[in-house]
Amino acid sequence: QVQLVESGGGLVQVGGSLRLSCTASGMIFTANTMVWYRQSPGKQRELVASINKLLNTHYDNSVKGRFTISRDNTKNTVYLQMNSLNPEDTGVYFCHALGYPASWGQGTQVTVSS
Repeated sequence: QVQLVESGGGLVQVGGSLRLSCTASGMIFTANTMVWYRQSPGKQRELVASINKLLNTHYDNSVKGRFTISRDNTKNTVYLQMNSLNPEDTGVYFCHALGYPASWGQGTQVTVSS
């Protein structure tokens, strides 16, 4: 059974930083592309960043240059370093493993206050 556990969210002021973590179990972590999504109030869930097994990364235009996705295969963990946060980054952040369509964690809330 695949489990994904996100952590690291919180309340931060505009311009601040947070580092999200997602630890996976019950899956072959190293072979999977890992993705961070967010769901903002009143919006559909959207892809924020992804990283594949070759460490190739992809970012939504709204976070390019501010967010960095990385992974530590020894810890089965994917990270999202978020800098220069703004109110539009507010939402619940989820991680997902592309090889396991039903794999969703509980999410971690990020709130950016102005």
